[in-house]
Amino acid sequence: MPINSLETASRYSEELDTLFAQKSVTGFFADNALATKFVGAKTVIIPEVDFQGLADYDRDSGFSRGSISVSNTSYTMSMDRARSLQIDREDMDETGIANLAGKILGEYVRTKVVPECDAYVLSKLAGVAASRANLIKGDVKAPFAALCEMIQAVQEIVGHDEELVAFVDNAIYAALQQSEEFNKTVAVDQFRQGNVDLTVRSLNGVAIIPVVSERMKTSYTFNNNALGGFTAGPNAREIYMLVCPKKGAHLVKKTEQMRIFTPEQNIDADAYKFDYRIYYDVFVQKSGLDAIWGWVSPAVTVSTQPTDKSVTAGAITGKLTVAASAESGTLTYQWYEAADAHGSGAVKVAGETAASMNIPTDLTAGTHYFFVKMIVDGVAATASSVAKVTVA
Repeated sequence: MPINSLETASRYSEELDTLFAQKSVTGFFADNALATKFVGAKTVIIPEVDFQGLADYDRDSGFSRGSISVSNTSYTMSMDRARSLQIDREDMDETGIANLAGKILGEYVRTKVVPECDAYVLSKLAGVAASRANLIKGDVKAPFAALCEMIQAVQEIVGHDEELVAFVDNAIYAALQQSEEFNKTVAVDQFRQGNVDLTVRSLNGVAIIPVVSERMKTSYTFNNNALGGFTAGPNAREIYMLVCPKKGAHLVKKTEQMRIFTPEQNIDADAYKFDYRIYYDVFVQKSGLDAIWGWVSPAVTVSTQPTDKSVTAGAITGKLTVAASAESGTLTYQWYEAADAHGSGAVKVAGETAASMNIPTDLTAGTHYFFVKMIVDGVAATASSVAKVTVA
């Protein structure tokens, strides 16, 4: 049965790596890691070369001697993530195993692995920019000016012949497209990522890569529970833009070979089992630290979180309230009802756009979950904690 062969497992790993390169907005950073060398399960060495500058030529003594300094810096990879997936024997016949497995694994990489890797890489690069005080204070009503300011700041460090990339939050990208200056100067270019050529819009040769808000936060919690995945950190801010050289970071990704088990080999269930594991991390060399610039949303401080409530069906009263303030800009609100305490499956509560929300009077007996998003200048959203409303 081909699904059980080592050759098939290797083929899946190769195809998933290709899919990662196609779908990840940060996947091109892996192209910079070719010179890296693994020295252990989680340790990688990245060489960095430094030269002495030119000196005057002396007609008597000739050339001034200089040196080349090659330093090998060790970096430790911190992201070791995995998941075991199972497909019940009854969900497929023998002839359809390979096709269904390929579709499921591909969808898993596209919807779970790629978003997490992108979120981690972008948050870490934003952290580098913040640690070097390489943050601008732009105006959401003038995103084109902010983009030009950041490009200029990076080019001041690396020059004008270095290929740059700008990651742009989806809402800011929409505002950019309304900019007359942007539309007059933007062009369509080819962008090389691994072995894939992508079509992107560019500004004077700088590739503009729009990114969904989910992946553009300054910090994340990478869950290690049954739910898994990742969520924005408690004090996360929105990354409006990041600009850096295309070669400005090294994405080191080491995917372990896919392990595949048939129902006969799977001791836990009568199902086909697929084990997927990935080591990855992103590193910036010392020489490139000041070539990463960012623009993040104003900080939102929540002084009062919504609290749990207990009410009686048919006589529901009371409110859920949040108290918050923004470092700058205007705060607006939108309340959501969620499916669980993690905020999953959130649906807007129509008309509830204030800091306080009346508990809906038509709630049925049981437990209901609500939270509010606090939105700065109509762009950056910070979610409150989830409040539980118990209806007796």
